[in-house]
Amino acid sequence: MAAVGATPGRTPQGPVPGAASASFASPAPVPGPGEAEEEEEEPAESHLCVLWNSGYLGIAYYDTSDSTIHFMPDAPDHESLKLLQRVLDEINPRTVVTSAKQDESMTRFLGKLASQEPREPKRPELIFLPSVDFGLEISKQRLLSGNYSFIPDSMTTTEKILFLSSIIPFDCLLTVRALGGLLKFLGRRRIGVELEDYNVSVPILGFKKFVFHLPFCLFSVLRTHLVSIDQDTYGVLQIFKSESHPSVYKVASGLKEGLSLFGILNRCRCKWGEKLLRLWFRRPTQDLGELNSRLDVIQFFLLPQNLDMAQMLHRLLGHIKNVPLILKRMKLSHTKVSDWQVLYKTVYSALGLRDACRSLPQSIQLFQDISQEFSDDLHHIASLIGKVVDFEGSLAENRFTVLPNIDPEIDEKKRRLMGLPSFLTEVARKELENLDSRIPSCSVIYIPLIGFLLSIPRLPSMVEASDFEIEGLDFMFLSEEKLHYRSARTKELDALLGDLHCDIRDQETLLMYQLQCQVLARATVLTRVLDLASRLDVLLALASAARDYGYSRPCYSPRLLGVRIQNGRHPLMELCARTFVPNSAECGGDKGRVKVITGPNSSGKSIYLKQVGLITFMALVGSFVPAEEAEIGAVDAIFTRIHSCESISLGLSTFMIDLNQQVAKAVNNATEQSLVLIDEFGKGTNTTMETCEDGNDLVFFYQVCEGVANASHASHTAAQAGLPDKLIARGKEVSDLIRSGKSIKPVKELLKEKQMENCQILVDKFLKLDLEDPNLDLDIFMSQEVLPAATTIL
Repeated sequence: MAAVGATPGRTPQGPVPGAASASFASPAPVPGPGEAEEEEEEPAESHLCVLWNSGYLGIAYYDTSDSTIHFMPDAPDHESLKLLQRVLDEINPRTVVTSAKQDESMTRFLGKLASQEPREPKRPELIFLPSVDFGLEISKQRLLSGNYSFIPDSMTTTEKILFLSSIIPFDCLLTVRALGGLLKFLGRRRIGVELEDYNVSVPILGFKKFVFHLPFCLFSVLRTHLVSIDQDTYGVLQIFKSESHPSVYKVASGLKEGLSLFGILNRCRCKWGEKLLRLWFRRPTQDLGELNSRLDVIQFFLLPQNLDMAQMLHRLLGHIKNVPLILKRMKLSHTKVSDWQVLYKTVYSALGLRDACRSLPQSIQLFQDISQEFSDDLHHIASLIGKVVDFEGSLAENRFTVLPNIDPEIDEKKRRLMGLPSFLTEVARKELENLDSRIPSCSVIYIPLIGFLLSIPRLPSMVEASDFEIEGLDFMFLSEEKLHYRSARTKELDALLGDLHCDIRDQETLLMYQLQCQVLARATVLTRVLDLASRLDVLLALASAARDYGYSRPCYSPRLLGVRIQNGRHPLMELCARTFVPNSAECGGDKGRVKVITGPNSSGKSIYLKQVGLITFMALVGSFVPAEEAEIGAVDAIFTRIHSCESISLGLSTFMIDLNQQVAKAVNNATEQSLVLIDEFGKGTNTTMETCEDGNDLVFFYQVCEGVANASHASHTAAQAGLPDKLIARGKEVSDLIRSGKSIKPVKELLKEKQMENCQILVDKFLKLDLEDPNLDLDIFMSQEVLPAATTIL
């Protein structure tokens, strides 16, 4: 309790100042002005609903990170449901909802999904709803009658239907049914509002369309700009790499990004920028318009005269916070004090981005979009929050408070409240005069929902509960060695002023609700701010990496079936190695489309292969690349066979695993536009990389040259690894014998040592033999002990 006034009191010797006071109960300490709380990291989940009928898919999913429903218009898929599998791989849903009535293809697919081994990402929970829950008409009704905070309350029913019809494709019947089934599941499971009153609905802050085409299919209609890359390729190229975090309490998943391409390029300042960069990495594209628009922005910010602007924009992006989480709290009436400050900074930073982009060339589409779509609604939101919210007072009281001159009635009640301390001090003085002279001091306090109380210190003589009784006072409770009572005067105060504090809170809460409604009605522009700001964040991050690492702009040649790279570098290895030797690569056109790279162990073959794959990948996400020049042709997929996925439990040889899992995938799916990187298929090291022998030492130049290498130099690698000289010499001998087609014989010295060892064993057996043992059977001894030992000696 914080004292707000003091009056003279008394001690056993007589009255002294400072012993009677008036105070109000206040919450625990809160961060000071400007010390807004860190955003809460809520674990994000996706819940997907899918329907399959007559060769078409309807898919919709709910993302808890932004409380948004994403849908894919009816899309054709093969009976093997490869498109659906790809969607599952990327979205990694927590649950998959579908109809209990399915055809054979979907039944077979779901059976495989349910029977797969638990892994990361974990397999989803399958939820089957009755087919009636996916009815077309009932699904439409669910969609049209939903409680959506982004639709203004002022809209009529007809206007609401027209508005939703402009967002949701009601002509895609499977998608509409999938959306209806998803809404049914969300309402039944109450995702995110499990502990709320049942009349609180699952927050839905928007609908977003996503398109996810299948890159490999028998139907030409499904051809798309999306480049296919499987999980093996992402792993072996180290595009992503998760490592255990030293503190799983700091990271929800217990994982952090290790040394990876994503790790070195991710310089995003806001969470949504990082999320978008990851999405671009998952969806490389051949769309030249999109790729060049990304490269134009990067190139603009790489100009020396634009460096200051890039840094200023990057600083502003650092204030773009988790708006969807704040909007979700507003929808559920769980808004925190810090949310208003965070939202205010976000909106004003967005206005700063808009003003800056209006001064930049409007020929660049991103700058034009930010200039136009960061509308005056943002200024309206910022202005309302700035004029209404008392940030300093809110942080001090740990609740929403409003600035003066917003509501005259609130101002008047606050003036009366501010005058209470001196008044209550006088009340406390009079109460003290009527108390036992042994009581040295007292105070009058106010506790919300309880009222005014007289508080006195507990005397040493007050041991039992009966000792707390004081004539004329009603004992209430003991707290922190203070006794609290109701008196006639405190009851009068309750009647006169008791509702004052609560009235102020109630009126300010009403103003907060009205302000929330104003913000939620403009949720669409806030969502668009996140979309465009995250795009700007990603491109600024890629520009920063390109500047620091010396990357150059790639060019695209749709008619070229292959790639041409001049002095390319491995983006990760060049950061780890003391020196790195650049290499060129030319595949396609008159240089041929198949290249065989040969060379000894540790000469850099694998790094070279990965380097080509990574440069191609970076170009296909719209990044500058580590090369002097790079020309990327029409590439629709990247396949690799670099690391074997070995498993004893499979009972297959490494060669067979390679054949089944990785090479077969490339053979079955690759087209003339695919980039296929194969490293030592079948586990053999074929003898191209340039080397030179200097006496007994092997010198690697890490340089590609024409021709075929004539030796693997495995012995040199073994020696560098520390293997014994005798073992290395024997290995070379066996290798020569195999190469010449001769039989391999045991080493004579080793054979002689083994014979002597067996002779000693045989002698020991004879010496231990007890010839006087009546149970001894010499025939058995000779056949079981002597003859086998003699055979090994001979």
